[in-house]
Amino acid sequence: MTLNAKRAALWGAGVLAIATIAGGSGYWLGLRGGPVTENDAGQSGRKILYWYDPMVPAEHYDNPNSLSSMGMKTIPKYADEAEGDASVKIDPALSQSLGMRTATARMGTLGSAISATGVIAFNQRDVAIVQPRAGGFVQRTYARAPDDLIRAGAPIVDLLVPDWGGAQMEYLATLRTGNAELARAARQRLTLLGMPASTISAVENGRRTSTVYTVSAPIGGTISTLDVRPGMTVSAGEALAQINGLSSVWLDAAVPEAVAGSVSPGQPVTVALTAFPGETRRGRIRTILPKADDQSRTLTVRIELPNPGLKLRPGMFAQVNFTGNDRQALLVPSEAVIQTGKRAIVMLALDKGRYRAAEVRTGQTSNGQTEILAGLSQGEKVVTSGQFLIDSEASLSGMDVRPINAASTSEPAKQSTKPATYETRGVIQKIAPSGITLKHEPVPALQWPAMTMTFGLQSPALARGFKVGDRVRFTFSQDDAGPTIRSMAAEVGQ
Repeated sequence: MTLNAKRAALWGAGVLAIATIAGGSGYWLGLRGGPVTENDAGQSGRKILYWYDPMVPAEHYDNPNSLSSMGMKTIPKYADEAEGDASVKIDPALSQSLGMRTATARMGTLGSAISATGVIAFNQRDVAIVQPRAGGFVQRTYARAPDDLIRAGAPIVDLLVPDWGGAQMEYLATLRTGNAELARAARQRLTLLGMPASTISAVENGRRTSTVYTVSAPIGGTISTLDVRPGMTVSAGEALAQINGLSSVWLDAAVPEAVAGSVSPGQPVTVALTAFPGETRRGRIRTILPKADDQSRTLTVRIELPNPGLKLRPGMFAQVNFTGNDRQALLVPSEAVIQTGKRAIVMLALDKGRYRAAEVRTGQTSNGQTEILAGLSQGEKVVTSGQFLIDSEASLSGMDVRPINAASTSEPAKQSTKPATYETRGVIQKIAPSGITLKHEPVPALQWPAMTMTFGLQSPALARGFKVGDRVRFTFSQDDAGPTIRSMAAEVGQ
């Protein structure tokens, strides 16, 4: 082979090698893909809104050659993906494999029962202070001690009253004279000295003095204090003992302040005591104490219970169920509500595998269902499991949360917010700026008997022109703040 031929062969081999390398590089570049340009997007028929880095979705750029703050190449955000600004998309296959479940927000019946624990206590309205009518010396205490049970009329202490001797002898002397006027005056003096009628009668019948009398228990119950011993000297009006009655007791129940607006005076309750399994007792809320516990954030609801047989003892624990009227409300499963500490959020399940967070305002919770007061419409679907997957995707894409006022309100939901009203008649007992106290007739719809209770006023103007003693017909509702009068008119022909 000549020199020229060798050179031609080498040149041809070089050209072939360069062509091979170039072809391979082009094939590799084709596989890896190059940057998307506006021209490429125009050829695909999709409009580009901006370029962004998925790792920092808040940063938007206006050209495809931009680098994000993390140094990453940007990708386009297309117009047909604009919904992604407020939602995320999850592969349906992935959602199914993770067991993601949804539920529909629906109108349902919300039970108003609330449970709380309570403790039995003495009824402080049923207390008797034992005092002598005259001063004297303690002769006998009948071996009584604090915490003893005592029946009404049982003796507590015998007192010797020397001052009674002279007055009784004077009374007997007037009886012997036969002067009725003097005898009546002498007898009146014995009464003023604090002598019981039974002792005076004994002096009259026996015609002899009696300076010892027995102080007895005015009510039955338990002796809470006993400050007297044999040989002591006591004065008139000095407290000898205190007796707490047990015919009725108080039950103080701690109700969380978050649901305290659902209970009100007069509301019926059922009580189950640990000491008597299987037994239930019924009572009514007498009052709600005005101060909340700053440690447990609870309000004390006081219930008065009858105590036949004195079976209920102070210190016993009880479970209290506050019953009320069931009502219609917009409900979702409680597990669908995410509490962030500042607000409540649900994940909406949209069409085409897309999801969006929505802020909601919640109400009561009962039997695994939570009431939605605002932020959700009837028929919308919410995610009940797998929210962690959506939350991670949402954090990556910068998904916005739908505000409460953005949700449309369905007609049934509007109707559920209107409180039910009840009508009855009563007599005004007291009028105050905060409310009006009425002695009203029974309210069958609420299973209320006739009672005296205080109602709030929807407007202070409702009480104008009325006075204590007026008979009125009124309508009221059971609001969060308690029974509230919505209209009131004088009873015709009162």
